[in-house]
Amino acid sequence: MPTYNPPLRDMQFVMHELLNVVDDFKQIPQHADIDVDTINAVLEEGGKFAAEVTFPLNISGDSEGCTIDQTTHAVTTPKGFKEAYEKYVEGGWAALGCDPAFGGQGLPLVVNQMFYEMLNSANQSWTMYPGLTHGAYASLHTHGTEEQKQTYLHKMTSGEWTGSMCLTEPHCGTDLGLMRTKAEPQADGTYKITGNKIFISAGEHDMAANIIHLVLARLPDAPPGIKGISLFVVPKFLVNKDGSLGARNGIYCGGLEHKMGIKASATCQMVLEGAVGTMVGQPNKGMQGMFVMMNAARLGVGNQSLGLTEVAYQNAVVYAKDRIQMRSLSGPKAKDLPADPIIVHPDVRKMLLTARAYAEGGRALTSYCSMLLEKEHNHPDEKVRKDAGEMLAMLTPIVKAFLTDNAWTATSACQQVFGGHGYIKEWGMEQFVRDARINMIYEGTNTIQSLDLLGRKILGNNGATLRKFGKLVGKLVEEEGVNEKMAEFITPIAILGEQMTKFTTEIGFKGFQNPDEVGAAAVDYLRVAGHLVFGYFWARMAQVALREIAAGNTDQFYLAKLQTARFYFAKLFPETATLMRTARAGAKVLMDTDAVFA
Repeated sequence: MPTYNPPLRDMQFVMHELLNVVDDFKQIPQHADIDVDTINAVLEEGGKFAAEVTFPLNISGDSEGCTIDQTTHAVTTPKGFKEAYEKYVEGGWAALGCDPAFGGQGLPLVVNQMFYEMLNSANQSWTMYPGLTHGAYASLHTHGTEEQKQTYLHKMTSGEWTGSMCLTEPHCGTDLGLMRTKAEPQADGTYKITGNKIFISAGEHDMAANIIHLVLARLPDAPPGIKGISLFVVPKFLVNKDGSLGARNGIYCGGLEHKMGIKASATCQMVLEGAVGTMVGQPNKGMQGMFVMMNAARLGVGNQSLGLTEVAYQNAVVYAKDRIQMRSLSGPKAKDLPADPIIVHPDVRKMLLTARAYAEGGRALTSYCSMLLEKEHNHPDEKVRKDAGEMLAMLTPIVKAFLTDNAWTATSACQQVFGGHGYIKEWGMEQFVRDARINMIYEGTNTIQSLDLLGRKILGNNGATLRKFGKLVGKLVEEEGVNEKMAEFITPIAILGEQMTKFTTEIGFKGFQNPDEVGAAAVDYLRVAGHLVFGYFWARMAQVALREIAAGNTDQFYLAKLQTARFYFAKLFPETATLMRTARAGAKVLMDTDAVFA
C-alpha cells in the first residue's frame, strides 16, 4: 500500500524563505496580521486531514468508482467519500480562503493552494468535488449580482453546496463558439435553458445538498461564435426566498463516463430540459465570467499534477531504498545484503531526482502564482494589481501545461522505479500514472495552452510581459553574476534569457507570414518558457540554500535543495536546446504531408 507524508518543510521553505509571503501580506490590509506561525499551524492540520481522511480512500475509490441510478439519475460516490466530505465541511476547510462577508475565513490564497496540493496528493478524485466549487464561487463572487451572491455564496463558502462548470458539448470541446445550448428569456427575468453538456466533473453526486452549476448557453438573438455566449447560474434545486431548497430543477445526469483515471470523480453527461437559470454578467459576455472559473481551474489542474508528482516521488524513493537488486557498478554498497538497494544505481536516481525537481520547482511556481492572484485581487496599489494580473495571465498556461507534462513524465518514471510492481494496483503507482494523464487534456489541452501562451500572451503584446519576467531574471543575474558558487545556476538562465528574445522574435516573424508556424512551434515554445521560469526559481532556491550553508546552518534540507538544483540544471534544463531547434524546424515538415494521410 502507498503512503503519503505532507511536505510541510518544503512548503515552509517556499513561503517563508523563498517568497517571504508574510512581508507581502503586510501590504495587503486584510492579511496584514497573518504571521508565520498561523500559516504553518493551518497547513499542519490540513496535512493531517489529507493524510488521515482522504488518502486512505484513494485506492478503494478508484476500484469502486461512481454509480448512477438510471431511473432517478442519482449518482453515488465511492464508500467513505461522503463521510470524508462531511468532515471537510465540519472542519471549516471549505471556507479557508473565502470572503468573510460570506462566512469565509479569509486566509491568503497561497495557504489554500498548499492545502489543496496536499489534498491532490492524497486523493485527486475526491478533491475535485470541493475543488470545482472554488472556481464557481470565484466566478459568482466576481461577476454575480448581489442577489446571486446572497443566494449562493454563503452555502458554497461553508461547503454545504458544491459547484460545477458546464461548458463542453458532445459536438464541441474547446471551440465553444459551436455551442448549441439555448436560453429562453422568461417574463420573471429568469431563463429556461435546454441542451446537453458532457465531461462535467462533479456534475452530480451525493456529497452535498445542492449543486450550483455555471452553464454557458445562447440567447435566441445571440450573434454567432464565441461572441454570442452568455453565462447562467443553474442550481440542481431551486432556492426559495428564505434560502431553503425548493423544487428539483430541470438539470440532471444522463450518464457517467467510464474513464482511464480519476474514476472516483463523477464525470457526467448533463441534460438540461427547461432548467431555470439566472444570467451572470451581461448578455453575450458570458466568457468573462466563465474565464474566472476556467483560469482558476487551469491553475488548479497544475496543482493536481504537482500533488501527484509529490506522492509518486515519495513512494518511489521509499521503495528504491528498500528493494535490493544487483550490485552497484562501482562495487558493493550494502555488503551485509545479497544485493544492493536499487537507489545506488545512477538511472534510478535520475528518475527519482526528475520527479523531485519537478515537484519542488512546481511548488515554487504555483505558490508564486497564488501570490500574484492575491495581489491582483486585493493589493491597494492599482499598478501592483495590474502588473500582477498581467504576469499571472502569462504564467497560467505554463502552470497548466508544463506542470501536467512534467507530472506525466515524473509519475511514469516513479512507476518505472518499481519495475514490475509498478504495474500492480496494490502499490498505487499505476493509479498515479492514470490519474496524471487526464490533467494534460482537460481545462484546455496542453496544445491549447501553448497556443494561448505564444499567440496571445507573448506575441499578442509583442513580448512585453515576457520582457517583464526577463527583468526578474536579469535582476538575479546582476545580484549573483560574480558569485562563483552560483555560476552553475546563473549562467544557464542568463544565456536562455538572452536567447528567448531572438527565439520569440523569429517565431513571431515566421508566424506573421504563415500562422501555421505559430501552431508548429507552440508546444516546444511553452516548454522552453517553462524551463526559463523553473530555472529562475531553482536558481533562487539554490541562492537561499547557499546562504544558509555559508551561515553555518547544518540542516541537511539545504544540502538536498542544492543537490536537486544541480541535477535540474545539469539533466533537465538542457532540454531547451533541443526544443528550440525543433521549434525552428517550422511548419512545412508537418503540413506538407498530404501523401502521408491520403
